[in-house]
Formats: sequence, structure tokens, C-alpha cells
Amino acid sequence: MKYLIPLAAGLVASGAAAQDPAPAAGNAEIVKPAPVASPAPEAIETSPDGSIAVRVETDGDGRVSYSVTRRGQVIVAPSRLGFLFTDQRKLDRNTRIAAVTHAKSDTSWTQPWGEWRTIRDNHKEMRVRLMETSALARSYDVVFRVQDDGVGFRYEFPQVAAGTVTNVADELTEFNFGSNGTAWWKPAFLWNREEYLYNRTPLSAVGTAASPMTVKLDGGTHVVVHEAALVDYAGMALRHTTANGFQATLTPGSGAPRVVKTGPWTTPWRTIIVADDAPGLYMSHLMLNLNEPNKLGDVSWVKPGKFNGVWWNMIKGQWSWARGPQHGATTAHVKQYIDFAAVNNIQGVLVEGWNVGWDGDWFGNGNDMNFSQPTADFDAAELQRYAKSKKVYIIGHHETGGSASHYENQFDSAFKYAADHGIPTVKTGYVTDAGQIERVDADGSKHREWHEGQWMSNHYLNVLKAAAKYHVSIDTHEPIKGTGLQRTYPNWVAREGSRGMEYNSWPGKNPPEHEANLVFTRMLEGPMDFTPGVLSLTGQNDSPIESTIAKQLALYVVLYSPVVMAADTPENYAKYPGPMKFIRDVPTDWEDTRVLNGEVGDYVTIARKVRGGRDWFLGSVTDENARTLTVDLDFLDAGRSYVAEVYRDGPNADYKTDARHSIAIEQKRVRKGDRLTLALAPGGGQAIRFRAR
Repeated sequence: MKYLIPLAAGLVASGAAAQDPAPAAGNAEIVKPAPVASPAPEAIETSPDGSIAVRVETDGDGRVSYSVTRRGQVIVAPSRLGFLFTDQRKLDRNTRIAAVTHAKSDTSWTQPWGEWRTIRDNHKEMRVRLMETSALARSYDVVFRVQDDGVGFRYEFPQVAAGTVTNVADELTEFNFGSNGTAWWKPAFLWNREEYLYNRTPLSAVGTAASPMTVKLDGGTHVVVHEAALVDYAGMALRHTTANGFQATLTPGSGAPRVVKTGPWTTPWRTIIVADDAPGLYMSHLMLNLNEPNKLGDVSWVKPGKFNGVWWNMIKGQWSWARGPQHGATTAHVKQYIDFAAVNNIQGVLVEGWNVGWDGDWFGNGNDMNFSQPTADFDAAELQRYAKSKKVYIIGHHETGGSASHYENQFDSAFKYAADHGIPTVKTGYVTDAGQIERVDADGSKHREWHEGQWMSNHYLNVLKAAAKYHVSIDTHEPIKGTGLQRTYPNWVAREGSRGMEYNSWPGKNPPEHEANLVFTRMLEGPMDFTPGVLSLTGQNDSPIESTIAKQLALYVVLYSPVVMAADTPENYAKYPGPMKFIRDVPTDWEDTRVLNGEVGDYVTIARKVRGGRDWFLGSVTDENARTLTVDLDFLDAGRSYVAEVYRDGPNADYKTDARHSIAIEQKRVRKGDRLTLALAPGGGQAIRFRAR
């Protein structure tokens, strides 16, 4: 079914203006009315249920603004639209609304993997043609899509002639909140990329924030500002301008323009999710719906699953990536992990440091990395044979050290090597400071780029396309932010993009609130490779991790990724056979997901139903405070009984003491409609498998 977006009279449609959704499931409605022919003083669109309204208008100077209300409450007060360019006048004043068109659509589509099998896309659309009244007479469109849970909008420039270069200095897009509130945010443009803890401050005290930024307005309404479908463009941050106001600011590139476009062009979608509470934010599908459908065709070769690997001992400093007496990626070590995976329902074994290039100073300088040449002590052919005999596969690792062009030069050899050695997934890395990615042009000139700049935005997609030719999936570390592109490229199975478990090995560990922050901030981007499951609860030099064992188990449900690690070592897992059973049992691909309760940074409880099965799994985590939560089991299937296999914090469990290892494991019979009480220790959690009978 072709989704035709109505255009104003005389407008030539660009390729970016239309999408081909997956075949609709169930009832579908697509309506395309005729455009409004005459200029309009304002343009208004509402969500399908009428709760959200978007208004676009111009002021006396011809400046364009939009605003968003929900049930009469101002969510976004009038906020300007426009652009700064490096080589032409800004797009700001002397503008009129030339034409407005409206459309609506109600379809459903299916994810090949994910937290929900089926996603409904029910939205109304408004296309606003804006035209300058000055002699320049430039024109462009702003397209709004309004769902019951939020708004997405983007700029489109279909009238730009083919071959014409547009040099964007920055956007003038604003997000002026209707009131003050509390914000959860991490800083943008600092040296450690996305890997910062979240600040909790008044909205008026935010600096320059990376998106997504989560806000609880004074009236209690929750709002998230982010972006969707970040393709061939620079990532957006939010620069604080006025008390409750922010302006989009684009990630720099190596040149003066932050974005360079040729011919007709479009921006990513700017997204505003709105909900009554924190769980409502997580349940939104706005970002996924704003991305284009799968472009890879048959992706049955993308395999969700768990993995362990030669990693945690390196993070703890006991093994090395480089060759030598402490080298971790040896044939003997990897066989040990394959054996462990084979008897514990773990499908993959990650190996880092297997290839030539790790010796010496590789940080920010990965030009010696060779992704098709293993070290002498890593027998790739034997390990491929051995893993296959155990029904396990190897997960590769490509650490670029920030040498992105060097990596691009190896795409075919690297991914052919992976395919030839039975490696279905590769974890990539870009370990270098922000702004220090090495780009080398065809003429040999070198440039330094940012991880979230336009050039790297294209690089990350080039990796996916190159890998897909060989049926290889990608788990990106030191990534660009998630913007829903896993819908378009389903082999982008996970990414890092925040402080994961490795920070719990080092000084300056993640605090107990970190995971409850992630759910309603970073996790709104998409899957995260957090690497949970460290049951030993010790990091470097046996330093304690600020968690209980039950919380480590709950993270398998709370922090979603279709490829998820059992991060601890086989020796440590052998000490905890009871909790290890949950790690063996928990799947990584889901039919349905429900957020049962939660407050940003305080606690959250999530239930998920296994894809293609009857069992449900539940995870609940808290911050440094002990909590007692009650949950209704209304998500269970009616008419069926379940055995709840409960893994809860034991007596006196506390992340601050040796009792962090205390865990109680028990079973009880439950049915739909029952109520459970979850007792969470300080820094603790609870994990439950509801096994259908």
C-alpha cells in the first residue's frame, strides 16, 4: 500500500517526503484530502483522540512558531522555527503560511524482533508550506505528525534544485516548555561522548543537554524531547536559552557548516513525547513510527540471543587485549567460554582482542587494526569448528580506535571474514575522545569528526549496509544516539551510548539510581548493550558494585536488548547456581511489554511476554532506597495458571554491605488478577519468571 502525502499546489515531491510502510495488519485507514489553496493565518492539527493540538502561526515580523497543548495544558509554548546558513541569509523573518494540507493514517506493522511484535501507527498529519515574503522568496515545508502520545515534526526542502549545495550552520528550532519542572539530562559536547551520569535539576538549571531529555512539568505531565530517523544529518542537542526555553544546536563537523546537503533535502524528525507519567513515556511508539520501514528485505538471519565472553576479566584488569602473557583472547580461554555457554542456554561467545592491532597505544589511533587477521594464539578455524560442535557461535569485535576511514577500507574483508567464520554479530567500537574520529578523504587529507556529526551519521549506516551484505548484525559501542533506525536496518541490534556495567568495575561507579534513570532517558532511544549479570558484584581490585544480586537479574528484563550479555566469568557463575538459573531461562525477544509502575530515577517495574510463547518475565529495580511496590497481574493470560519463580532480595540485603549477595528464591501459584508485593532492598530488585502451566 503506497502512503501518499498530499502536497501543496505546485510543490514537487522529494523522495524523502513519502514512505512505504509494511503491509497493514487489521483495519487500516489512510485519508488524503485536497490541499488548502489559499494562504492561512495559522494552521492547526490534533491527535486522533483530540487530546493533543499543534498550532503553527506567524507574528508581526513574519517569524514562524509552533506550539503544543495537551488537554488544554501548554506543553510547548510558541517556539520559533528556522535555520542559520554559512553562505546565505538565515531563514527566520518575513515568512507567511502559504498553504496547509491534512491527512491521517491508521496502520500496523510487525517488528522482526523487539519489545512488541506489532506496532500501531495511528496519526494525523499536517504539512505547512512556508514562503518568504522578501525578494528571496524561499519556501519550505514543515511536516507534523501527531499521535495520541506525542508530536514529530521535520523540515523538508523539496524545491531545492538538484546539485545545489546547502550549508547549514545551525537550526533555530526552539522547544519552549509551558512551565518549569524537573529535568533529567546529561551534558552534550564533552570529551566522554554519551557516557555521563544523568543530572536531575530544575528545568531552568539545565545547561546544554544531549537528547533525549526527560522533563516532569510542574503540573505532573511528563515530556521527552528527542529526534527520530537521524540520517545524513548532525545529531541534535538542546541549548538552554531562556528560563524554560531551549534551542536545537547541531553537532559540529570538521568544517564550518554543521550539515551539508545537496539538492532537495530533509531533516530528522524532532520528537516530543507526552504522557501522564513516566511509564507512559516508555510505552510510546512515536519514534519507531517516524522511521522508514525495513530496507534490508528478509532479515531472518538476524538472531536475538544471549552471549558471554572474554571481556569482564579484561575490564577488571586481569587479562589484556594486547598480546602477551595476560592475553585474554586465546584459543584455550575461548573454548572455556564456549563450554560454559553450551550448558547454560547461551547462544554466543564474545571475543575481544582476537585480531592484530591491539599492541601499543591504540586509543584514538586504530590504524593498525586488522579485522581479518587473528593473532597467533587465536585459532579461528578451530574455534569455529568447536563452537559449531557445541551449537554456539562466536561474536566478533571490531575496535576502530576512532579510525573510521581505516575501518571503511576493510568493510568487505572484515565482514567476509565474519561470515566465513560463522560470526553472525559483530560488536564495533570507536574508543576515542569526542571530536577525535579520524576521517581520511580520497586525496589523503585528514580531518577530525564528532561521533554524532553528519559524517559519522553516514558512517554508522555504511557499517550496517556493508555488514548486511554478509548477513552480519551490529552492536555499536561509542555510538551515535539511537533514533529508531533499527526499524529501517534491523541488523542494528544494539548499541551502548551510556555508562554501562564496565563503569561498575572502575572508580566512580554508577550509583544505584542509574538504571532507573536509564529506563526513562537513554532507553527511550532503543536497545542498550548494558552487559548486566555480574553476580560476583565485584569490579577491579575486588571493589564492590552498588547493587544486589536480585537487581542484576532484574536488569535482564528492565534494560532491553535483543542481544544481551551474561557479563561475569564462568568461575563466578559457578558460585551462584540458583540465580544463574534465571539467566539461563530469560529470553531476549518479546511479544509484548508493559511498564507497570515507575518514577524517573527512583524505581521501575516492567513485565514482558516471551515471543512465540506463553511465559512472562518481570523485572523491578530501585535506587538507593528500599521500596515496597504492589503490582496487579492483569497482564497474564486469562484462564491460565502460572508458577511464579521469584528471585528477590534476601534478608537484610543492601547494596552498601556484604549482604548485597543475599537472595531468596521461591515459587508460588498465581493467576491473572492476583496482586503481588515486591519488597526491594536498598539498591535492590526482583526478577520473576511466570511459567505457564
